[in-house]
Amino acid sequence: MSTVPAATSATKNTRPQIDLTVIRREELSPHMVRIVAGGPGFAAYVNNDYVDRYIKIVFPQPGVEYTRPLDLWTIRETLPRAQWPFTRTYTVRWVDTAAQELAIDFVIHGDEGLAGPWAAGAQPGDTFTFTGPGGGYNPSPEADWYLLAGDEAALPAIAAVIESLPAEARGLAFIEVDSDADIQHIAAPAGVQLNWLRRNGAPAGGGDLLVSAVAGADWLEGRVDVFAHGERGYMKALRNVLFAERGLERSQVSLSGYWAKGRVEDDFQAEKKLPIGKI
Repeated sequence: MSTVPAATSATKNTRPQIDLTVIRREELSPHMVRIVAGGPGFAAYVNNDYVDRYIKIVFPQPGVEYTRPLDLWTIRETLPRAQWPFTRTYTVRWVDTAAQELAIDFVIHGDEGLAGPWAAGAQPGDTFTFTGPGGGYNPSPEADWYLLAGDEAALPAIAAVIESLPAEARGLAFIEVDSDADIQHIAAPAGVQLNWLRRNGAPAGGGDLLVSAVAGADWLEGRVDVFAHGERGYMKALRNVLFAERGLERSQVSLSGYWAKGRVEDDFQAEKKLPIGKI
């Protein structure tokens, strides 16, 4: 694991700090847990208009003394970067402003990582801190159809996008998961076909299952709007399919690497600024 938290250009004004309380934990599949959170801190949460809205959850470093209650921006102003808390980026699956709750889905791989183990063990009453939300995508209303592609890390965002589409929408979705047990219900319009791609025990972030499925699909007629997010290697390969092979315009495609095989998020975020990490 990286020992240096990722740098950030965010400020308390662009990404305000929010402190929420865990209301409940839901086991969605063997590899995904949903945390529903709310409490008094929800009053400070300001939703945005993006369907792929995301937050950055704060994880204090063991062995570093922080003033309580945690004030992320004071910490970044007074402590060296090596002592900043780590942050991990997660999609907000849904927001219920009436109930003052929001949901975040976490991929679980045993004891691997920071966020997954925390979510697996979270209990009602636990509190956590995050900044945000951010975001950058909304389905184009001018599109004739929609193409969505990604792995488990992108599943919450893909599901949120699909469920935001109008009832008459048409499209294809390709979602890579480990097995049948990881397939989730998504309230998709009747014209959006969900294609679940199963690795059946193969490691995530390897192989060409997702890329081959998108490249070999029978695309629909008309102008497409693409949302392709997930492992960096997958996204680099899909970039070739979408732009070189299919000739799409940049304005038609939302393409983003959420993670990179063999990299923790801090290293991955740093690499995104270098040629190796650019998509």
